[in-house]
Amino acid sequence: MLLETSEHRRIAERDNGLSPWGLWGSYLPDRQWGTVREDYSADGNAWAYFPHDHARSRVYRWGEDGLLGICDEQCRLCFAIALWNGADPILKERAYGLSNPEGNHGEDIKDYFYHLANTPTHSFMRGLYKYPQSEFPYDQLVRVNGERGRDQPEYELVDTGIFEESRYFDVIVEYAKAAPDDILIRIRVINRGPVAAPLTLLPTLWLRNTWSWGYPDEAERSIVLKGDTLSVDAEGVLGPYSFACNSPGEWIFTDNETNSERIFGDENLRSFHKDGFHRYVVDGELSAVNPGQQGTKAARLLRHTLASGEEWIVECRLRSGVPTEPAFGEDFQSIFSERENECQIFFDSKVSCMQGDDRLIHSSGAAGLLWCKKYYGWSVLRWLEGDPTGPTPPPERHHSENAYWRRLHAHDIISMPDSWEYPYFCQWDLMFHAVAFAVFDPATAKHQCLLLRSPHYTAPNAQTPAYEWALSDPNPPIGAWAAMRIFQIDRAANDEPDLPFLRAALRKLMLEYGWWANRNDRSGDNLFEGGFLGLDNIAVFDRRFPLNDGSIIEQCDGTAWMASLSLNMLSICVELSLQEPEYSDVCERFVNDFVQLAITLNTKGTRNYLNWDEEDGFYYDVIKRLDGSTDYLRTRSVSGLVPLLAVASFDVATVLRLPVLDVINSMGWFVHERTTPTWLASHLGQWCNDRILFALVPEDRLRRICERLFDEDEFLSPYGIRSLSKVYEDEPYSFTEGSQTQVLGYSPADSPVAMFGGNSNWRGPVWMPINYLIIESLQKFGHYYGDTLKVEFPTRSGNWINLWDASLQLEDRLVNLFRRNDEGERPFNGKQTLFQDDPHWRDLILFNEYFNGDNGSGVGASHQTGWTAMVCKMITQLSRYPLS
Repeated sequence: MLLETSEHRRIAERDNGLSPWGLWGSYLPDRQWGTVREDYSADGNAWAYFPHDHARSRVYRWGEDGLLGICDEQCRLCFAIALWNGADPILKERAYGLSNPEGNHGEDIKDYFYHLANTPTHSFMRGLYKYPQSEFPYDQLVRVNGERGRDQPEYELVDTGIFEESRYFDVIVEYAKAAPDDILIRIRVINRGPVAAPLTLLPTLWLRNTWSWGYPDEAERSIVLKGDTLSVDAEGVLGPYSFACNSPGEWIFTDNETNSERIFGDENLRSFHKDGFHRYVVDGELSAVNPGQQGTKAARLLRHTLASGEEWIVECRLRSGVPTEPAFGEDFQSIFSERENECQIFFDSKVSCMQGDDRLIHSSGAAGLLWCKKYYGWSVLRWLEGDPTGPTPPPERHHSENAYWRRLHAHDIISMPDSWEYPYFCQWDLMFHAVAFAVFDPATAKHQCLLLRSPHYTAPNAQTPAYEWALSDPNPPIGAWAAMRIFQIDRAANDEPDLPFLRAALRKLMLEYGWWANRNDRSGDNLFEGGFLGLDNIAVFDRRFPLNDGSIIEQCDGTAWMASLSLNMLSICVELSLQEPEYSDVCERFVNDFVQLAITLNTKGTRNYLNWDEEDGFYYDVIKRLDGSTDYLRTRSVSGLVPLLAVASFDVATVLRLPVLDVINSMGWFVHERTTPTWLASHLGQWCNDRILFALVPEDRLRRICERLFDEDEFLSPYGIRSLSKVYEDEPYSFTEGSQTQVLGYSPADSPVAMFGGNSNWRGPVWMPINYLIIESLQKFGHYYGDTLKVEFPTRSGNWINLWDASLQLEDRLVNLFRRNDEGERPFNGKQTLFQDDPHWRDLILFNEYFNGDNGSGVGASHQTGWTAMVCKMITQLSRYPLS
């Protein structure tokens, strides 16, 4: 790697084991309550078992949470801020949101915080929280959302009027590392309101409770006061640490222990509890904190009334050992300035040719991606069997789906989809995160790509876990795609192919490939099983289950995903065979598998149906009844676009080097064994521009799909590709099967149905991940066909362009979600004038889970800066290939 900047050098030191720059980071989770791993109930209702109301008083078993905080990579020692405006009923120690049953579209955060800056080694970090000055409307948010149906928008914090006249504090938390274990902390509070307002601020340090569960190797440690500095004792993994604060105030102490009397109505065995600071500050309960000035949770209690526009600055320092140098010498400000400048230089080196709005979007996306790396701990075996002194799990747990995953043992930093709404790993999300990381931090990208395929995550049958709520759900198999893209991005940046990574990836992926192959042919039709494939409620019926009459749904995307996997595995083997010819033999397997899948999807064979509907020119799901009859489920959705993703081409030199890649030679066997028309597979092995093509979709079908794909009355939104055709807005699709009738309509934003909890929607919105895969596939087709295949973009416009240029047009539309338009508005912010016009809000960018298919407003999880950060890759490409 070229050591271009100071941050590059720190990354190299981290990756080579020379200095542990990754020891500390913004790893503290945003939410731990309401998660499956903290749920010890009999009915599996995690939201009810550990609700938000318990979080301030009840110890977590598997992690911690806090507001814009940090922790070490094992989440042993944690730091975050707590706030009180003098009016709230609750000390603000964590971001608040509604649980899934409370929200009218599932769980939803109701606080506003933003990720402003971060680096791969977390040498500089900045976050912003918007704290209202009047009482936080907890009950109102629950009540109003509870009164609203799924056809109504969510009731947000800004809708309550609490930010009128800018009566709030901007609370900016910044971190700068002087060394891997020496962290400077600066908290800046600005009163944006018109009048003076009081604020209580508690910079808080605490130890995760690992000692209460009955294991002899987990001794309780403590935080004590020495002079005017907190000292963490020398026992444990981290060793001694000290914490200092330069603002005059009161040190208060409590213990990170459950207040059993409040939560369970039981007698407390300890005198001081997790909610001690809340009771002391908000309730005025003087006995809630330890007068002996020691405990496992400590804070500096600071109070100040800020005049309108006033900025209050508090500085702290957390460092290892017993320091002899002053905590707040002359170097404090210089280190902050230096690290902030180095952060800017690092990202400038990635996008040197980028200006203005695109640079802001790019840096914001990177910051969110890096802030959403969080600690994740969970031993499913201990969760099933219980701890010696912990709650006894109910026997029903051993019969749950997750019981199969007893070997899963997580103790890692994982890139989370949304660290509040989805505070856990999600397999197919994580693959997009890993590719996004490759631009900034290749080592982290590689680690995240392979993490869930390591032995302590995979099941005995080689399946990789999906996500915490349903570990056994099958997700789209994009691991091979992610590994290859990370390899390519890294090689392009560093001119050094990391073949050991690619070999390691192939070994793990081969095991998983076998699991996928064994999902084949439930019905003897040689089609691959689908089930949950990451597209939630996209179908008219829930595709995970048979219908009431026993009919099953043969998904058009199940086989397409498997074909795409085969090609991505083939691409990895081809790359490895450049240096190691023995991989040539493996190539043959994936060629044969792909050709078989292509013929299966595009011909009837022994079946009496086909997923391709020649009349409509589209791939559909097919309902197959017990009597053998079939019918199309004619809903044009992105599931019918998934066949586009199975495409690859190779140059002449590669084909000559690996004769097995010449699919024409292999076609003879397949054609000999079949009576179906061979023209349906004639596109396989087709030559053009000195390249050979492997594609699931023949050229004539590609042209017909593109007519709908680029039709603004169907899939083409001003902001990308919709997940469902807009034709179903005025004419919803209805289908009756036996006693079941379902209606599917175009819904550009929130989910209109409760399927999958109702907190996501694939019935119209624009989703970044599937858009990105479509864009890459169009570029592969474009690289192969060149100007020999042109499409009308948009359909009926008379503007004919090649597929490469069409892909850039799509990228531009997606980036426009975040750019200011001609009216000076950023579409993702919707029509909320505060967000669009106020100078203290208008340049704050959130990367939502998905986006309204008509107006581009952000929907779903608001901090989905994993897969939505893929927009950074698009911005980079557009800077190299500007639109004409």
